[in-house]
Amino acid sequence: MKWFRDIYNRQIRLTKERQEHIEVDHPEMLGQINRIQETLINPDIIVRSRADPDAELFYRLYDATPVMKKYLLL
Repeated sequence: MKWFRDIYNRQIRLTKERQEHIEVDHPEMLGQINRIQETLINPDIIVRSRADPDAELFYRLYDATPVMKKYLLL
């Protein structure tokens, strides 16, 4: 399990199961887990989820990724 901090200094946990999901279902994220911390600490935008009013969505644009210029959404 990995722990991260967000822009509000809250602890965010990434379980092994969630990391496996990210890297298997989204192969462009393989080797990109460090970008999760970057996105949580320095997001371009934070949006409240429409589906879950208690959830916040963190977006950060990366000019270069394994597939192209892309937003990382957490």
